[in-house]
Amino acid sequence: MTAINAPRDKYNAVWIIFFILGLGTLLPWNFFMTATMYFTSRLKDPPTDLSFNRTTNETSSAGGDTRTVLESKFNNVMTLCAMVPLLIFTCLNSFIHQRIPQKLRISGSLVVILVVFLLTAVLVKVDVAPLPFFTLTMIKIICINSFGAILQGSLFGLAGILPASYTTPIMSGQGLAGTFAAFSMICALASGSALQDSAFGYFITACVVILLAILSYLTLPRMPFVCLSESPAEKRPVVSLVEDEAKPSVSVVNIFKQIWVMALSVCFIFTVTIGTFPAVTVDVRSTVAQEGDAWGTYFIPVSCFLLFNLMDWAGRSLTAVCMWPGKDSIWLPVLVGLRVVFIPLFMLCNVQPRNYLPVLFSHDAWYIIFMIFFSFSNGYLASLCMCFGPKKVPQHESETAGAIMAFFLSLGLALGAAVSFAFRAMV
Repeated sequence: MTAINAPRDKYNAVWIIFFILGLGTLLPWNFFMTATMYFTSRLKDPPTDLSFNRTTNETSSAGGDTRTVLESKFNNVMTLCAMVPLLIFTCLNSFIHQRIPQKLRISGSLVVILVVFLLTAVLVKVDVAPLPFFTLTMIKIICINSFGAILQGSLFGLAGILPASYTTPIMSGQGLAGTFAAFSMICALASGSALQDSAFGYFITACVVILLAILSYLTLPRMPFVCLSESPAEKRPVVSLVEDEAKPSVSVVNIFKQIWVMALSVCFIFTVTIGTFPAVTVDVRSTVAQEGDAWGTYFIPVSCFLLFNLMDWAGRSLTAVCMWPGKDSIWLPVLVGLRVVFIPLFMLCNVQPRNYLPVLFSHDAWYIIFMIFFSFSNGYLASLCMCFGPKKVPQHESETAGAIMAFFLSLGLALGAAVSFAFRAMV
């Protein structure tokens, strides 16, 4: 089919579908993290087994920590169970995506994530002892991030075959996921809802969004703008304006040589972001709020989580209308590198407790200004890199390029989580 009579994306339907799929990739996990207080509260329940009580219900008396062992280890183990499968399966998807049909990878991953969240919602109403609950929760985290990695890598691979602007809705949908979760957290805080009720609402909402994503994806092959190749040798998405010819084999190494600047840039962006947010930013204390003021209660939920996600979403969405600098411009990696300045800037805010560095930016306004530029640049530059990466290679290599870009995005998340401990310890 020639470019002249190629079908158009009528009513932006394909763009909207990619937006919903982007929302479906991260909203479940964002709600899962938002419900962390619910999970740790379930670990307070006294166990029935006395031997278990002696081993796991001990408290860390050093430093006055009255949490159980399971409570104190929850966040660290959750991070480990999230990042390791995410990295491994994103890497695997880069190599095996040509051997497994794209339809199975995306729809199958969505179905598994839906089942996991249905189970999680049911368990809210079921009494489970702390140790089995902890174990089940970690297994669910591993499942969500394993299949979420395949889903995200496959989506970016699919978008890589379409025009560059079709990576933007995925990034924008992911940005909205964080914003929605942060707003929900603030609403729950304001309403005084019980942790159990809030968590159940999170999980049911996530199930609805995942179901909507499944239905949206199933309608995608019917769009004239996008068709699916059903040839036995190649079951992968094809853009309608490109003739469906036999494509030559692709080399991951050769593709990386063409996109390494974009790949390393997106990796560096998320290393800086996750290394700082929320490990350092969440411990900033307001110097404006008086004791008992509402601003003291809402300072971090609003100025940290909601503001970050709103501006990140705005940055991701801006690439729909503006894509400067271009994919071959030296300014893109330069701007990415300059983001490293945010690490010391946040460290010099009123982070408490602190041991080494002075406080140079004590007023709340400094923190808010830094957060606006930090989050907006994260969303905008990351979206640019993810859009441009697959466009630096020939058409038949674009799906693999998209999967490689997704791997380096995940690598940035993992590296950021690793260095966050060092960044926080340096304050």
